[in-house]
Amino acid sequence: MKEFLTKVGSPVGLHARPASLFAKAAKESGCKVSLAKISEDGTESPFVDGVSLLKIMALGIKCGESIKVQVEGDNEDAAVASLQAIVESTEH
Repeated sequence: MKEFLTKVGSPVGLHARPASLFAKAAKESGCKVSLAKISEDGTESPFVDGVSLLKIMALGIKCGESIKVQVEGDNEDAAVASLQAIVESTEH
């Protein structure tokens, strides 16, 4: 299992378009993907299924907030690279 911590770059946070891109990439990776929101005091929300658009959006992740992503499966390295690029992108 691979895990990474990153900050959301999208001005709209992990909402609508960026969340749908994340969920699609998670599904296409063939890996089990989970994510959690990290609050300013360092506490983590419960992990949610990374292929569920509604669960991702329900976390209410805003621009600049931190998330932790866990990836487990055969293509972990490629999945991590793809998901991290989506989360950190400022283009969505």
